[in-house]
Amino acid sequence: MQHIATFAEIEEEFLQRIGSMVYCRAATIDSQQRPRSRVLHPIWEGQTGWVTTGPTTAKAKQLANHPFLSLAFIADPFKPVYVECEARWQDDAVTRQRIWLLYQSRGVDLSVSWGQVENPVYAVLRLEPWRIELYDLLDVHNRKVWKAEG
Repeated sequence: MQHIATFAEIEEEFLQRIGSMVYCRAATIDSQQRPRSRVLHPIWEGQTGWVTTGPTTAKAKQLANHPFLSLAFIADPFKPVYVECEARWQDDAVTRQRIWLLYQSRGVDLSVSWGQVENPVYAVLRLEPWRIELYDLLDVHNRKVWKAEG
């Protein structure tokens, strides 16, 4: 395993891998301390991820108690990517509009799910990773782990 000092060292490989996988499995912790998982479609700007979701979902309630998500991108089972992150709501109008347009620029039409950006059930989560692992099952010495400072 290689311990990576800065995100910049893995950024290109990270974005390439997750860009080819698109969807990931995300796990939260419920009110009885049990893991709950679902599929998400985050988009990334460098090491910051963005997810659109509803503010009254089970996921939202779980994140209110435990603001951490564990993401697993596994389109290639020999080269999964694991992202451990903190999720924070970004409910200001400027961010909601910017993320709407960011998804649109990547070919995702959010109006299919949310109608319009002003819809009160449309919300944005900002994902701030504290650990990213680029796993390589065929070459475990090429496994890369980055951890945020702090």
